Amino acid sequence: MCGIVGAIAGRDVVPVLVEGLKRLEYRGYDSAGIAIVDRNGANGSDVRRVRRTGRVAEMEAAAIAEGFDATLGIGHTRWATHGGVTELNAHPHSSHGVALVHNGIIENHEQQRERLRTLGYSFESQTDTEVIAHLIHHYLTEGDDLLRALQRVVKELEGAYALAVVSRKEPERMVCARMGCPLLIGLGEGENFIASDVSAINQATRRVIFLEKGDTAEVARSGVRVFDATDTEVQRDVHVSDVSLASLELGPYRHFMQKEIHEQPRAIADTIEAIIDHGSFTPELFGKDADAILRDIDGLQILACGTSYYAGLTARYWFEAITGLPCNVEIASEYRYRKVVANPRQLVVTISQSGETLDTMEALKYAKSLGHDKTLSICNVPESAIPRASSLVFYTRAGAEIGVASTKAFTTQLVALFVLTATVAKARGKLSAEQEAELIEALRHLPGSVQHALNLEPQIAVWSDRFSPKQHALFLGRGIHYPIALEGALKLKEISYIHAEAYPAGELKHGPLALVDAQMPVVVIAPNDTLLEKVKSNIQEVRARGGEMYVFADADSHFTESEGVHVIRTPRHVGLLSPIVHAIPVQLLAYHAALARGTDVDKPRNLAKSVTVE
Repeated sequence: MCGIVGAIAGRDVVPVLVEGLKRLEYRGYDSAGIAIVDRNGANGSDVRRVRRTGRVAEMEAAAIAEGFDATLGIGHTRWATHGGVTELNAHPHSSHGVALVHNGIIENHEQQRERLRTLGYSFESQTDTEVIAHLIHHYLTEGDDLLRALQRVVKELEGAYALAVVSRKEPERMVCARMGCPLLIGLGEGENFIASDVSAINQATRRVIFLEKGDTAEVARSGVRVFDATDTEVQRDVHVSDVSLASLELGPYRHFMQKEIHEQPRAIADTIEAIIDHGSFTPELFGKDADAILRDIDGLQILACGTSYYAGLTARYWFEAITGLPCNVEIASEYRYRKVVANPRQLVVTISQSGETLDTMEALKYAKSLGHDKTLSICNVPESAIPRASSLVFYTRAGAEIGVASTKAFTTQLVALFVLTATVAKARGKLSAEQEAELIEALRHLPGSVQHALNLEPQIAVWSDRFSPKQHALFLGRGIHYPIALEGALKLKEISYIHAEAYPAGELKHGPLALVDAQMPVVVIAPNDTLLEKVKSNIQEVRARGGEMYVFADADSHFTESEGVHVIRTPRHVGLLSPIVHAIPVQLLAYHAALARGTDVDKPRNLAKSVTVE
């Protein structure tokens, strides 16, 4: 939620800020703004701002029109939390020559607001951020420099935040702070940067420092100083980002979502590369202590949100069937607020594309406070917060995912969870050498099966034309494909704004059948598995009530089309890995329905990519 970028250089940084915000726009697109320290003002250095509601391009045009040019500046793209989508609520916020940008939520902002009013400060916005600007200015008036003022302020803030601050009185540096929300520093030659995400600055540098919880930092042209939560100067490791510029460009695709759907064969192949090369499921894939940990567990506790939660639900079927151990799956935002009966012998698995999902991070902290020391993160972003807080990690190699609706991150998470299942089963003696070889061979063929599913896009696009006028849809699945029905409904909701629900097909008679009529299309995931005949019976129940059916079947499912029953056949049934293949058509259906409705596919209303606020 929200994106931050900052730059200090011997050149005009405004193009760097604008380009960075365009790459961060997936994190929020309610408004955008930049603040620069203009050293050519009539009275010396001054802070100038430009802010606009809507997209970064509108703010960019305004900055050009106003002749913005500076060697120091900060920028922000907003996902609104406190206060509506207005220019006054847009970042950067300022106070008497101080400007700052903020990602996160300040929980005690009302108390701070009242305190500041008694000190004579007035407020122009409804945001929680403006109090930070005034607090920094207040401490500057007491004689602190900018860095010290920031360090004093953050100790008074409650909540999660990433901050970047500039001041007209100190035009040779910017300062920043991190508590719970992602923030990194980019290292250049005679120039340095800050950003929420490496994608914002990798056109300028690949060398980055990931700030830790409680860190503050000073960023100047000459160098960077980092301080921990006790204000002690520390050294943080320098990493070289492997995010390529090509991965951040659309290429021949209309939208990032479409691009990312079609990147799934490669993403899956990259994610399983080590397993295929090694020819076995080895605990070392998860970390150096994995063998001892995985042998000692007596079950899984999976914590995740949104699409990642549905990946966890799918994994439960695999894990319990193959390992014989129990698996609980829980929404992280629910788990963290209830009294949990802890079992420290469980492996706590957190799933997050970004590795920064606040609810998932807090759920992990809660689990660890209860004595859970066996923790594993499945994540797509190296060096993010959740993997760093986990004893084991498996990185999906999906590459940068820009579209808000997750696609390749989801399927690679499923691959990771399948590999975890097989690895635990092998460690427990539940997987013979022959079975292991069969599963590895199935993984080897998976990218090809996914590509065959992608080849169905023209047929699915035809279906989407029938979906686009509808206001409601129902998704059905059974067994391990029920979570894929949930994911299909979520995708349709996210980007087409068609209300959709998903149910286990066997639950139709227990209420949902009342919804079915000719205006409510029903999507059925019906692979050729042991529950196929049950699903066929459920289809007949819908047809008898006038519902129109859209069935994703396998080539060998022996389905025939009839009036009101439309069938698209995915490749032959691929056994245990079938949910991964069947995720592809529901992604494509949502994408093309959104196209037909004319929505903003990559930036759906009210949503952002990384949920770093509560």
